[in-house]
Amino acid sequence: MARDLRGFINLLEERGQLRRIKASVDPDLEIAEIANRMLQAGGPGLLFENVQGSPFPIAINLMGTVERICWAMNMDNPLELEDLGKKLGMLQQPKPPKKISQAIDFGKVLFDVVKAKPGRDFFPSCQQVVISEEDLDLNTLPLIRPYPGDAGKIITLGLVITKDCETGIPNVGVYRLQLQSAKTMTVHWLSVRGGARHLRKSSEQGKKLEVAIALGVDPLIIMAAATPIPVDLSEWLFAGLYGGSGVPLAKCKTVDLEVPADSEFVLEGTITPGEVLPDGPFGDHMGYYGGVEDSPLIRFQCITHRKKPVYLTTFSGRPPKEEAMMAIALNRIYTPILRQQVSEIVDFFLPMEALSYKAAIISIDKAYPGQAKRAALAFWSALPQFTYTKFVIVVDKDINIRDPRQVVWAISSKVDPSRDVFILPETPFDTLDFASEKIGLGGRMGVDATTKIYPETTHEWGAVLDSDPDIAAKVDQRWQEYGLADLTLGEVDPNVFGYEMPSKFNH
Repeated sequence: MARDLRGFINLLEERGQLRRIKASVDPDLEIAEIANRMLQAGGPGLLFENVQGSPFPIAINLMGTVERICWAMNMDNPLELEDLGKKLGMLQQPKPPKKISQAIDFGKVLFDVVKAKPGRDFFPSCQQVVISEEDLDLNTLPLIRPYPGDAGKIITLGLVITKDCETGIPNVGVYRLQLQSAKTMTVHWLSVRGGARHLRKSSEQGKKLEVAIALGVDPLIIMAAATPIPVDLSEWLFAGLYGGSGVPLAKCKTVDLEVPADSEFVLEGTITPGEVLPDGPFGDHMGYYGGVEDSPLIRFQCITHRKKPVYLTTFSGRPPKEEAMMAIALNRIYTPILRQQVSEIVDFFLPMEALSYKAAIISIDKAYPGQAKRAALAFWSALPQFTYTKFVIVVDKDINIRDPRQVVWAISSKVDPSRDVFILPETPFDTLDFASEKIGLGGRMGVDATTKIYPETTHEWGAVLDSDPDIAAKVDQRWQEYGLADLTLGEVDPNVFGYEMPSKFNH
């Protein structure tokens, strides 16, 4: 498969996971409505070939399932993502190897790093067509407006590329941009993000910040940009590690930045420090419309694109959405890194229904009293994105944290709220969380749903009910004899217990 957007689209089509829509569709509300129905049904990626008001087709819902995310990362099984996480963990916090086998493993990772270094493309396909400032009109791009209360048209899956004016290290982030005029857009980023940090540094030196927006890139690069990495490491290197080979980069025409050479579109511009316009409201991942904020204004002076380019987009909202599927995949990648930071953690899970970051369920190998509380506190500080996790539920290692029935049982049978629930008030928080009384400041709750040991409790805990192992083995052997071979062992229909399951999409 070619390492670009078109190669991924071809792969989806070969595997029956893409539908081409030839009917005329409106990028204002209609495309998002169609795509949202496909997301709810677990349906295929969509390619709209006849978009009203634009000569360019729109691709959406390409990463609408975890399976397709794995394909984008050259994997077939989500468990392979944990192997990638182990590799990243070695790079983020390298430790001296104590065994020959560890030295060999670390050597393999270093070799992978060498292979992952980005290359240079001097004749990039992303510059097959060059549009200068006098002819530039952002309205020709098929920007969508997902919700009726949205303030305007937006870019959602663009890589926003900036560079530190002191170190020269680039930052690649995925931020929302709002169309303001034919040549300007506002960019919405949190103050802790790399782009905002670069803008502050440029402002201190009285310089404009150069910005490049790469649209329609290899989905694997988008995953790399969404992965939290140390400030002094490049997302290009991580994308190379994800894909097994370096990302070909091209130098922009009018700014001193590099972009993926196979991008479908590249927008080049600058931000003048202090120049802002109101941005929003827009529907966001919390399931509500966000507020209006003054955001930095980007003035574009050049657009380049491939011949017959494809515009890739998505939109936020209450799960399931593409961003939620990406978060599930990243959850697997984070797991080994988190174990390295907090050794007692066996596994952790960020449920999609909790917006993939608002609630975390972690399992521990409990060895001493108070360990669950320690694990929760360590989790909140382990990685930057966990700062905004509102609830942390800690369970024993024998609980399947991805099974809501087991988690609810653990909470119901092992928690005394007066003893096992603790709250941290008024901590820095997500400004999009309207549940907080003070915007940007909120509480966090930890729940210890582990089995209690002395002195957490002064009485003995009851023995857990379990099958007789000999009888269980006997039943396993005789299962076919019972005439039940058509029923898969261990497989339970959630509808039997009142759980609603999404309908399956037939293709």
